[in-house]
Amino acid sequence: MGLIDTHTHLDSFARRGELPAVLERARVAGLEAMVAIGTDTDDWTLYRDLTRDHPGTVHYTVGLHPCNVGADWAGRVGQVESFWGRASRPDEPSPRKAHPEDSPHPVALGEIGLDRFHLPKDAAEAEKIFAWQRAAFAEQLVLAKRLGCPVVIHSRNAFTECVEMIDAAGVDWSRVVFHCFTEGPVELAELTQRGGYGSFTGVITYKNAEPVRAAALAQGLDRLMIETDAPYLTPMPHRGKPNEPAYLRHTAEFCAGVFGVGYERLAEVTTANAKRFFGI
Repeated sequence: MGLIDTHTHLDSFARRGELPAVLERARVAGLEAMVAIGTDTDDWTLYRDLTRDHPGTVHYTVGLHPCNVGADWAGRVGQVESFWGRASRPDEPSPRKAHPEDSPHPVALGEIGLDRFHLPKDAAEAEKIFAWQRAAFAEQLVLAKRLGCPVVIHSRNAFTECVEMIDAAGVDWSRVVFHCFTEGPVELAELTQRGGYGSFTGVITYKNAEPVRAAALAQGLDRLMIETDAPYLTPMPHRGKPNEPAYLRHTAEFCAGVFGVGYERLAEVTTANAKRFFGI
């Protein structure tokens, strides 16, 4: 059974001409697929083209990352829906159009959400930017509800606010995943009682990440999804080096130990969960 990296960023590898080697190392490590996560207009079309060029291996999402939100956020968010083959206005709903074979549609909307960690230190500037983040997040949640698609959430120092905004938007929680879950079991319970998911990165392998491991156990193996968030958050034993999809194998082997199951069982369950969630 192959693994699926449910959250990776391939743009830097592609632009440096390293992607063929990265994909080959991932294949050798036992990955069968990966989801390239969109963050802004400069990677959405790149990932669409990579998905077309590597069918079945690369899938992609489209969304405006909160750290990329600026005063012009509305114009960029306004481009998101077209990747699903439609660009209707809110006052002009239309059926979803068939997507051309050479333009595969995204498997989720994301990553979207809120991020207080990277706000500027100036209080007034931070307040302004966070207001833009909330507006962009709200607009994309409206779109996610209309499309009925999976949603990938980025939440950094803003967990409660993200949950409240998703609740208010009426998005189907069974289609929501908080990627790179680094909260504890109490916060994880907030997601599972609503039907949502937490996905786990190489952080779970770190010595000081006991609350993260407790959260994963609280969610249960039957709901587990794993990811690299490459090129960030490299798992042990490669921590300190740039991450890549092949290193998901280390996270999977570590998680098998956490859950007390064999590697093949861990791969089987997490891959089935990923396929079901993203529809791949």
